[in-house]
Amino acid sequence: MKRHKSFRSTTDDQPSLDISSLIDVCFLLLIYFLVATTIQKKEVDVPSQFATEPNSLPLVDIDPLMISIHDNGSISCGSEKSAMTLDSDPSSRHLPLLEAQVGQYKEHLGTRQPLVQIRVESNVNQQRVMDVLNAMLAKDIKQVAFLDQP
Repeated sequence: MKRHKSFRSTTDDQPSLDISSLIDVCFLLLIYFLVATTIQKKEVDVPSQFATEPNSLPLVDIDPLMISIHDNGSISCGSEKSAMTLDSDPSSRHLPLLEAQVGQYKEHLGTRQPLVQIRVESNVNQQRVMDVLNAMLAKDIKQVAFLDQP
């Protein structure tokens, strides 16, 4: 007399993977990266009055501030003969020397509206130009003209 019965399992023979915990981890990572990122101001949000030639800007009775952006990423201020190199590290997006020079220029003008003319060389990185425009925005300068290379 045999008392052992054979019991057949109702489960599948194929192994399965429970991915509900993976979905939770994905959502936690998504939330972490959304919270940890900083949102930068887009270029289209920068209120400025641009001109391709200085004659198209309103006539002002002041000397404009000349800023040159060179191919190597350095930024100089002043005319070509008396140019003073301000910020020469192209990897730095913060331009403290340029902002200080622009602040002095604006203080010198008093209540008159400042005018900045920017000369950009042919192989300058676009981000470097945006850094200069952000420095102008930090000092509330909205009249900017881009000049062609001589």
